Amino acid sequence: MGREELAALIAILEREKDKGTGSPVLGTWKIQFDKKRNAFVFDKCENEGYCEERPAVISLSGEILDPGGPLF
Repeated sequence: MGREELAALIAILEREKDKGTGSPVLGTWKIQFDKKRNAFVFDKCENEGYCEERPAVISLSGEILDPGGPLF
């Protein structure tokens, strides 16, 4: 990840913090950068495999590509 991506991540986290309980980032255990989608993936799986929700995906511009949500 380069400077542009880090700056985007900081902006996304600050904006999502201000949203409070309505943020798709809440409950995240791991943040990854997906080069193919040019987006951050906020993974909500515990213990590398137990997942109750699909991850939220947010582009560098802050657009929510997938808000995540329950699998079951």
